[in-house]
Parts: sequence; structure tokens; C-alpha cells
Amino acid sequence: MFAVSFYDADPNAGPDHFQRLVDTYPRHRAYLDEFAKDGEVLMIGTFGNPATEGSMAVFRSREAAERFREGDPFVTEGLVFRSRILDWDPLVFPEH
Repeated sequence: MFAVSFYDADPNAGPDHFQRLVDTYPRHRAYLDEFAKDGEVLMIGTFGNPATEGSMAVFRSREAAERFREGDPFVTEGLVFRSRILDWDPLVFPEH
């Protein structure tokens, strides 16, 4: 079972909020890079317009998703409007 974590964008956020995200991104990226070394995050990224559509990540377990969220600077610095984690049981097709 995998886990998918969603970070929702604040629909009322102004330009100052976006600038805080930009300023915090290097710490978020360093945290992500270190976390990813254990192989518990499979994919992570933003949707088309992250300022309005947010982002998501796929983890190998709910525990990994929760652990990531607990230490992510975007979360710890109050920049995530809403976050949720859903368990995911995908049907995986082999690559051709």
C-alpha cells in the first residue's frame, strides 16, 4: 500500500505568501533530497499552477508520508493551507 500526500494551495493567499514559499523552497528541497535517500518517496511535484493548484507526493507508506510532512519546512513554517494523506492501492502495469 502506498500513500499519496496532497498540499492544497491557499485560495486567499496573496503575493507575500507566494514569496515566502519561494524563499522557503531551498530548505524544503534540501529536506526532500535528504528524505529521498531512503527511497521512501517515489514521486513529488506540483500541479500546473502550484500557487493555485498545490502539489502531491507518492510515498511507499503512510508512515513515510506522515514523517515527511512533520518535518517539511513548508509545513513547519505554516505555508501549507491544507494537507491530507490518502492510502493508495494502485494497479501497476509493467513498463514496455
